[in-house]
Amino acid sequence: MKGTYLKFYVHENRKHHHLLVYEWLLERAKKLGIHGGSVFRSIAGFGRHGVLHEDHFFELAGDLPVEVVFVVSDEEAERFLDLIREENLSLFYVKVLAVEFGILNGAGEQKK
Repeated sequence: MKGTYLKFYVHENRKHHHLLVYEWLLERAKKLGIHGGSVFRSIAGFGRHGVLHEDHFFELAGDLPVEVVFVVSDEEAERFLDLIREENLSLFYVKVLAVEFGILNGAGEQKK
């Protein structure tokens, strides 16, 4: 199948509507009917403000960037981005068009 790779970068302690942003993104994606998403915690990173954050024991707990990743249809990607815009939520995202995805050795695997 063809679709869109959608990735958001947020700080792990950032909140929206009293939820961590990455949790809010996962919950909203699920409500939109998106079939899956993942969150990955970084060990180091910096953003538009140039502040470097690194994982050094416990002093930065909650202050590291996380990636929230979805592989979705093009229509799902647009619906999701529209929802985020409606929420007036400022997020950095990466949208890669024309990715191919599927299930290997599964009942739903499509032959070429």
